[in-house]
Amino acid sequence: MNRRELLKVAAAAGTLPWLAGGCTSRESHAFAAQYLTGNFAPVEAEITATDLRVTGQIPEQLVGRYLRNGPNPVEDVDPLEHHWFIGDGMVHGVRLDGGQAVWYRNRWVRSTHVAHVLGEPGEGELPDFGPNTHVIGFADSTWALVEGGAPPVELDDELETIGVNTFEGTLPGGFTAHPKLDPDTGELHAMCYWWPNQRGYVQYVRIGPNGKVTKSVDIPVDGMPMIHDMSITERYIVIYDLPVTVKLSMLVTRGGFPFAWDDDHGARVGLLPRDGAAEDVIWIDVSPCYVYHPMNAYDDADGNVVIDVCRYERMFDRDIYGPFGDNVATLDRWTLNPTTRRSSETRIHDRGQEFPRCHPARLGKPYHYGYTAAVDGLDFSRIYKHDLKTGITRSIAMGAGRHTGEPYFIPREGGTAEDDGFLLSYVYDAGHNTSELVIWDAQDFDAPALARVHLPARVPYGFHGSWVPDEGVGV
Repeated sequence: MNRRELLKVAAAAGTLPWLAGGCTSRESHAFAAQYLTGNFAPVEAEITATDLRVTGQIPEQLVGRYLRNGPNPVEDVDPLEHHWFIGDGMVHGVRLDGGQAVWYRNRWVRSTHVAHVLGEPGEGELPDFGPNTHVIGFADSTWALVEGGAPPVELDDELETIGVNTFEGTLPGGFTAHPKLDPDTGELHAMCYWWPNQRGYVQYVRIGPNGKVTKSVDIPVDGMPMIHDMSITERYIVIYDLPVTVKLSMLVTRGGFPFAWDDDHGARVGLLPRDGAAEDVIWIDVSPCYVYHPMNAYDDADGNVVIDVCRYERMFDRDIYGPFGDNVATLDRWTLNPTTRRSSETRIHDRGQEFPRCHPARLGKPYHYGYTAAVDGLDFSRIYKHDLKTGITRSIAMGAGRHTGEPYFIPREGGTAEDDGFLLSYVYDAGHNTSELVIWDAQDFDAPALARVHLPARVPYGFHGSWVPDEGVGV
């Protein structure tokens, strides 16, 4: 559904005009403007570059593409009303092979709007909005993803848009930005919502390794919550029903993004048994907060569900144009008892951080290490490595004026230790206004980077990505 259609729905619902409280107009405009300045600013051209310069040595096992998606408006937008989350999607990618950086490409994810602005015919099935949040490899395809109703958009191996992919017609509705890959079964799990077409439920979807939906469950919820991510354990599908909900009137009053903090919406976590139905969901209250991203979740020996999350006290309250104006996320642990339906909460690390990752084979299972990007205002100058058993946190400093994105862990072939592998991230150098793809040894935070791939274009701050090997999947 495009913005014009959404506005009609908002008007029909009698929600116009409506003004979110929490900050003055001047503060609000300052929040909006910051998401178009510095390395938040979009790049203006698509680039293809080959034989990239490398400092250091790229590990030989890395044969594939490191991809990252993020917002990059294709035309000028109002700097006083721009919401970071609704910029047109652009995927950046570096192909590695034989210890070489073969190419760099950046491509807008085509939508009807992007094709029109670029003067392209827009042939094929294009969405109204090009997904801007994540990009993964699954079922021999590359998918650009966003939440809130849009299906994936398939890209070819060189990041050109093929068109909307509804899993060969098996996708029953919308999709999500954050599916989870089960390391044992090869199935993809997703918690999806789309509004305002369907109110009153979210939808769990399971996709087989062949890329077709094998199960869906409609789960009743109130108030159209923003469910950005989900988790899996060996027993449960985890649902985050937290107090950020749809306010349709904000489509015209505050930058066209319809979500805001909602004091009247409770905070709870749902546990759907792997083969259960909607009536089997176990709901457990947690303290009011918002979570974009869990690091991992697992079932412990006592039957509890343990969940490690990047937790915000509030979200879209004062700053409704992006995630950085209200507070920063801390790394917290929730322990949920499915029998008593009670929860306990502890702090793992109190410094600001986001974009959590862990070893992909430990997803949904007990694990030892997790990785995050430090967040200090608009400073992203470190990567944290958390030892969840000892409580020790180590960090890699990016260097003066340098800022990391999401740290992505790739296991070393033949490695046995959980942290034996590589960390990859796009790093922005403010002093030179350039970006690099940087590769570190995840076991040696004291050593310099193994390799720095020098890119011909700046990679703006964005969201999520994947290592997509030539053989295998990347989620």
